[in-house]
Formats: sequence, structure tokens, C-alpha cells
Amino acid sequence: MTRIRLVEHAAGAPGMRWFGMGPDLKPSRGLLKLHRLFHKHAFWAQQRDTSELKKMLAGSNVVISLWRGKRLVGFGRATSDGIYRAVLWDVVVAGDLQGHGLGRQVIEALLVAPGIRNVERVYLMTTNSRGFYEQMGFERASNQQLLLLNLKNS
Repeated sequence: MTRIRLVEHAAGAPGMRWFGMGPDLKPSRGLLKLHRLFHKHAFWAQQRDTSELKKMLAGSNVVISLWRGKRLVGFGRATSDGIYRAVLWDVVVAGDLQGHGLGRQVIEALLVAPGIRNVERVYLMTTNSRGFYEQMGFERASNQQLLLLNLKNS
């Protein structure tokens, strides 16, 4: 397998948002490739467009991407107040490369990133990958309830 490169983008991922940068700070159509990764491998993100992705990246404290050559094969991001709470979002690995430890690489890179590594609690929500996250040390929060206010469909 071609070597996988992990990229920790600057907060807000300005290089990816403005110039489509990937590994080695080279233009690689990164935003378009992120859109494709979500469309093909993340059922919850298939309807996102590139203008929304730019806003999403801008609001992220930590952005991690995984590249196999010029192909974007993994992604994850986090938001945080830097001291009390952080939330992991949009962790995705290309389906044909799942089971090779790439998701673990994304999660570990997010958790050790400045602004995340010293918080009290890290939250995430998952639809069908609970077992994967439990292997990484995440636990069900039995004393908390997920509440949702859907503003787009109101």
C-alpha cells in the first residue's frame, strides 16, 4: 500500500479552504476531494456543498486529513473551548481502506492536538461506529441525554 500521510492543518484549515492544499502545502484540490470523500463514504454528509464545507472548516479548531498520494482517504475535525470540552466531528475513512488503522490515526491525532489534549472531556456522536470508538476508550454517557433542535427543518 502507498504510504499514508497525515496532515494537521492550521486552525480553520485556511490552506485547504482557500487554496485546496494537501500534503507538503501543495495545491491538491483538497476541498473538492473532501466533498467527494463525504459524498462517497459518509451518509450523514452527502448533501454538503463546498461553500458549507468552507464554513465548517473555518469554525474548526483542529482539522486532520489523511492522504494516499494525491487521494484524500481520511478526515476528522474538532471544536473546543481549549479547557473544559471538545467535540470530535466528521471522522471518515474511505470505505476501501477501513480496517487498516486509519480511523485510529485520525482520532489519535485529534486527541493530541493543541487545544484538545488538555480538556476535561471529549464528546462525539456516532450512528453506527460505537464499537470502534469504545475500542479507543470512549464510553457511553449513561448519565447524559442527546437533545436535538433541528433548525433547518423547522
